[in-house]
Formats: sequence, C-alpha cells, structure tokens
Amino acid sequence: MFNHSLDNIRYQTRFAIHVATRDIAKRLASALMMLAIIWWIGYPVLATVLGFVIIAYEFLARFLVRKMPDKDEEIGLRCIAAIWFVNWSSVIFYLLPAYLLASEPSSAMLLAGFLWLFGVFVHITNTYAALPFYNWSLMIPSFGSAFAVFYLAAENAFLPSEQSEWVITTGMMLVYIFNTFETLHKQKDTQRALYSARDEANARLRALEHLSRHDTLTGVLNRRAFDEELSHRLLDKRDVRDLAVILIDLDGFKPINDTYSHEAGDLVLQAIARRLQTFVGEHGIVARLGGDEFAIAVWKLKTDNALLTFAEDISRNIERPVAYREKDLKIAASIGVGAARYVPNTVEDLCSAADQAMYRAKNTAGVRCIIYHADAFSPRASLEDRRQLLSAMALREILPYYQPKVDLNTGRIKGYEALARWEHPEQGLLSPAAFIPQINELGLHGDFLMHIAHCVLTDVETMLSEGLDPGFVSINVPEVALATHSGRNELEDLFQSYPKACRHITLEITEDVFIARSADIIQDSIAHFRSLGMRVSLDDFGTGFASFQHLRELEFDELKIDVSFVAGLGVDANAEVLVQGFLQIAQGLGVTVIAEGVETDAQANQLRSMGCRIAQGYLFGRALPITDICSRLATEQRPAINPVEA
Repeated sequence: MFNHSLDNIRYQTRFAIHVATRDIAKRLASALMMLAIIWWIGYPVLATVLGFVIIAYEFLARFLVRKMPDKDEEIGLRCIAAIWFVNWSSVIFYLLPAYLLASEPSSAMLLAGFLWLFGVFVHITNTYAALPFYNWSLMIPSFGSAFAVFYLAAENAFLPSEQSEWVITTGMMLVYIFNTFETLHKQKDTQRALYSARDEANARLRALEHLSRHDTLTGVLNRRAFDEELSHRLLDKRDVRDLAVILIDLDGFKPINDTYSHEAGDLVLQAIARRLQTFVGEHGIVARLGGDEFAIAVWKLKTDNALLTFAEDISRNIERPVAYREKDLKIAASIGVGAARYVPNTVEDLCSAADQAMYRAKNTAGVRCIIYHADAFSPRASLEDRRQLLSAMALREILPYYQPKVDLNTGRIKGYEALARWEHPEQGLLSPAAFIPQINELGLHGDFLMHIAHCVLTDVETMLSEGLDPGFVSINVPEVALATHSGRNELEDLFQSYPKACRHITLEITEDVFIARSADIIQDSIAHFRSLGMRVSLDDFGTGFASFQHLRELEFDELKIDVSFVAGLGVDANAEVLVQGFLQIAQGLGVTVIAEGVETDAQANQLRSMGCRIAQGYLFGRALPITDICSRLATEQRPAINPVEA
C-alpha cells in the first residue's frame, strides 16, 4: 500500500514541478502588481522583501527542474519533500498580501484582498486539479488564510474608500477574470501532459505484456501464453470436443545450425513460424515451445480425417525450402495430435497426448503425423512408478550386470559393459526395456546414472582390492549428464571419490546425443572428461546422421560397431563392406574397435579375419552380477601352477 502511494506521489511530483515553472511570466506580472499595491498602502520594506523572495522562488523552481531525475522511480523522498516545500512556501508568500489588504480600514481594499485570495484559490485548484497530493496540501493553508481574512474583516471598522482604491480593486477584478481564463487554458496543457504520460505508460505495459507472452525470435506465442489461451478455450466449453493440440518437432534442424550457422537456424525458425501463423489464421493459435518445437491449438476440425489432412498440409508447408544465401535449406517435421474428443479436457492431458503421438511419429519410419488414441499407447508413468523406481535404486534392487568384452585372438576378457537389471522382488529379473522408458519419461536420467555409476565404481574397487583386473568397464552416459554443467560436475565429483576405479572406466555415449540442442556443451564435456584421463567410447557407430563429422571434430578412444552391421556378416555383402570400412577408419585414427552383438562362431571368425580384435555378445556370455564376474575373473587370472612346485 505504501509503495503504491509513493509511486503515485512520484508521478504527481514530476508534473507539479512542470506546472510550477510553466507560468513564470504571468505570476511575476501579478506579483509586481500586488507588490506595487502593498508599497502604495504603506509597506515599502515588506514589498521589497516579498519581491526578492518571489524572484528567489522562481529561480529555485527552475533549478529543481534541471535536477529532476529522468525516471519516476528515481524520484526519492528528499526530492519530493523539496518540491512540495517550494510549492507550499510560495503559496504562503502569495497569500500574505490578502492579510495586508484585509487589515486596511477600507472596503475597497478588503474586496481587493478577497479577490487576490480567490485568485490564489483558482490558480491552485485549476493548476493542480489532476494532482491530488499537491492540490489538497496547498489548499489547506489557503483555506486557513480565508478564515483569517474573514476574522480581520469582522474586527475592522471600514471607512468609505477613495476613488483610487476602487480603481485598484477594479483593476484587480479584471486581472482575476483574465487569470481565471488563462489558468483554465493552462489546465488543458496539464491534462494533455497527463494523458500523454498515461498513454506512454499504457504503451509500455502493452509492450511488456507482448514480450512476456510472445517468443522473442519468431513473434508467436510462448509456452506460458499458449497454455493460458488453451485453458481459456477449454473453459469456454463451446465446440470443446472439436479442439485439438498439434505438436511439431522439426527434423534435421540441428544439421542446419551446425553446417550453416545459428543465423541460418534462426532464419528457418522465423520462416516456419510465419508459415504456421499464416496457415492457421483465425482457426487457432501458434506457439514456439522452445528450440525447434512448435505447438498449434485448432478448433472446428470434427473428424480424424480432417485433422490428418490439416497436419499433412502443415508438414508440406514446413518442407518448402527456406532460402539462405543462395541456398535452399530443407527441413521436415514429426507431428503429434491430441484431440479433445479422445483425451480428458485439460491443458496437461492434451499436450501430453500430442507429445506421445509426436514422439511415436518421430520414431516411425515413413510416418509424418499420428493422432493419439489411448488404446494404442501404453499408460504414462505415474507418481507411484516414480516412487517405486527411486525406492528400487535406494534398496539396490536395480544393479549393474556386466557383459564381457573378449579378445577374439586369445579368448581372454578385456573389459565389461555395465548393463542395468532390476532384481524385482515380485516380477523377478527385469531387463532395461521394462523400466528404462519410465526412467526417461519421469526425468530420472540423472538419478539413474549416478546410482549405476556409484555401483560400478564400488564393484570395480572391490575387484581391484581382491587383486583382480576388470580391464575397462563401460558406463552408458545419457545426454543429461553431458548437456549441463551441473550434471557434468556431479558426475566428475563422483569419479574423483574413486580415484583407483575411475582409471578403469569408459564413458559410453551414443551418437544421438549430438542431435541435442546442447551439442556444443556436450562436446565440451567429452573433452573435459578425456582431459581428466577418462576413456570415451562412441556407441552404435555408423547409425548416426553425421558419424564421420564427429570423428573429425572429437577424439574418441573406442568405437563400437552397431549390432545391425554385425548381424549382417555372412548374409549381407553391404554389411561386410561397411564393417571392413569401419575397421580401416578406426585403424587410421588409432582407436580400439569393439563389435557388438556377436552371437555365432561364424561372425566371430569373420570379424577376426577382418582384423577386429575385441567383441561382445551372447557368444561370450550374457550380463552377470558382480559375484559371478569376480568368480570368472579369479579363475581366468589365477596364476598357473608350476608342475615342479606341485
């Protein structure tokens, strides 16, 4: 309350000082006339003093104008007090002549005193009418002066006035009339200034409101405004069953940023936003949710065919090339639709349905758009699922199992890959496919990684303490641990707590992390961990969109040939050519190659003949718990007994 009142007074103060310096000539002329009258009725010294005071006031007012801060919020209490005191004291000095004239035993002079007093009233009320704080604080001493003049009039015995006195009174009446009209005219200037300030403030508020609700790059709605508009539409209840949310994720946007610069990426986003806005028109709203994701809410599309046609038209609009420096940049989109007739009518449920459909479209070859139907999608993870997962990690029910990496020439174990398993008390041993999707959906990537990494480091230290050499143990590292400084620092702190074990750790990443919008930070994180002596492995090599570009930009210690290529050995000639090429690339780069998914002796023999040294897969053993791994290592690494000693 106090702050609001203070802001209001600051606002009034700016205009109070403006009007105080606006009518200097008129005030000085009126003051000169009154000072001459005071001199004439026998107060020459007082007239001279008042003259100096009034002139000083005018100079002080102009000085305060020059010192006035530029912004209202910079006007402090000291400034307000100074300007109020200057205005208040000037009113007191201008009221003093009314006392002097009313104290004269002449009815003409009494009338002149009242005219002067009312003139001050008119000046204050008309000048400060729009500034209540100053208007009322200045009128209070004026009202007091009026009662004082009445008192003097009641105490005096008035004599007939001379003609010269009536001339003076008549002149003052003419001045009063002139000043009244002049003050009313000036009041319009004050009102115009106030209206102008109000319009400027409203314009600023509208600009701030626009910025708070719109994406700064594309000009369409932002996520918050989209949710609000969608919520209002749902509350309206008109045609709500014909409402649908469409989520759009641009495919191939990251390569445009990487290849042509962020300027090109921004141009593409702006072009897509304009196309969507034009296409949707008055039939819906468009928003950019962040990065390369857009959202549309539309209504009056009553059938699935109408929705699919609409979405396909959006896709064709997006696929039109965007011109950039004499090049045509091409992009596509994956689109998911959440229709209110199939989903509970809340913002969260509609967006969640569209999100699920969009991700399925993104991961389904040849499909651009999917409409969400509950019976075609598995239930979303719940808070209870979250609680169970966190509890399973805390109780060490979710643990790393270790699949061996084997030297194809010697058959000896060279290391392991840590793969999560859930030793569920009711459902038995669960593979990652049973719970990793829920971990991803619930945003538990970081918790899961730190849990598995802690278990792996503990197991490696246990093996080292027993004199066993585990080789290099791989931990799968998701994007979240590399894309943020906090995730990277947390992982680094954990490794530093296990200095012996961390020398045996390989960070295994999949190439799809480079498609993320935080690819630059991810690359920095990889370089940072390598500088700390950690090994880095590129998993699923050959399946990403720009594998060779990443090999050129980054340094890896290990490449893992994807299982899809290994499965084609002896079956698909193209797979054999590609595997041979990968091996030659790795040899040229001086990095280790590991073939994944080796299941037959034929595959192992062919890999060996091609020059591949290390492989993993069911042929060499499934992932096992740490106790079994320690037993196998102890058997394999036990020193051979010398027959002579025996």
